[in-house]
Amino acid sequence: MKIEPFGVEQWMNRWETLAVNNIAETCVDSLLLYELLEMSGRKEEVMVDLLGTRMTYGDIKGSERLRGLIGELYEDRDPERVLIMNGGSAANFLALFTIVGPGDRVISVWPTYQQLTSIPKAFGAKVDILQLRPENFWLPDTDELEKMAESGVDLICLNNPNNPTGSLMDRETLERIAVIARKHGAWVLCDEAYRGLVHEPGVSVSSMADIYEKGVSTGSMSKVFSLAGLRSGWMTGPREFIEEAFSRRDYTTISCGPLVDALATVALENRDKITERNLKIIRESVGLLGEWIDSEPLFHWVKPTAGTTAFVGYDLDIPSDEFCVDLLGTTGTFLLPGSCFGIDKRLRFGYAYGTDALKRGLESLSGWVRERES
Repeated sequence: MKIEPFGVEQWMNRWETLAVNNIAETCVDSLLLYELLEMSGRKEEVMVDLLGTRMTYGDIKGSERLRGLIGELYEDRDPERVLIMNGGSAANFLALFTIVGPGDRVISVWPTYQQLTSIPKAFGAKVDILQLRPENFWLPDTDELEKMAESGVDLICLNNPNNPTGSLMDRETLERIAVIARKHGAWVLCDEAYRGLVHEPGVSVSSMADIYEKGVSTGSMSKVFSLAGLRSGWMTGPREFIEEAFSRRDYTTISCGPLVDALATVALENRDKITERNLKIIRESVGLLGEWIDSEPLFHWVKPTAGTTAFVGYDLDIPSDEFCVDLLGTTGTFLLPGSCFGIDKRLRFGYAYGTDALKRGLESLSGWVRERES
């Protein structure tokens, strides 16, 4: 089996360690373990429990407590519809491993997280792209999707909120996609790693698993809960799908371990505190980025409405990969080029990894542009 190189991850792996000002990272400012335990209000008790953990495989499917807490993030609150994985990326892989076979037809939005296109191709599926466009606010054209699906479709892949654009599909759009999928008996996989990170107070983010009987949603502790180092994620979907995925998981994961389970449980028990912290960070940070773009005539964007990323265009005569390499080498400021998504003259900003780094990075980027244009 051959698989395409993962453009974003290859770029991050090669260059991120050289960054002084990292404004490409997509996590909300990562928590210290100490901060997480402080949030729990019972730091000493949790530490005693962790130190007393026997290092077995733990609950193979994920503890009932953890699955119950994840279930509370969805409408039916059913822990039997939840399967724990080693991060959201592993959940995506297992979902695709369970759904996709040779000769299947997959329709995926693009740009998106590359797993959703490259893994189905590697499994022998035909993947067609539903292009997201800035003139439509980086949202899918459901009329176009309906026409594409007329020749048959087995799986529709979505990412909501979207990485890299920061666009957010509302419930009406998701329901429209479900109607199209239902007509063809297709599955819908929705990567919801940024679900809940909304920029406007009072806006909710619906889950495809709550909307459609063949909807599968994946989530993660990495972005929304600032715990990427925990490597904990999950999928939720119909019970029979979860059982089939659990069977296939024996070949990839076995279990996620008791320490990860325990710390993810602590985080979800305190999700309101973490969410309050992180919403404050992203709302302040996207405001800073917006003010900067307003002050820089060579840059433009469709303002994101959710998540931690923005797909910013520029009017400079330099390819995006050369732009980012030169910027990093000259200033230490790290960005991700649009070429990682096959779209040039754009940059993916990750604006929530720390306001100080964002301010320094934007200042150095302005200086780099002025120097280049002088």
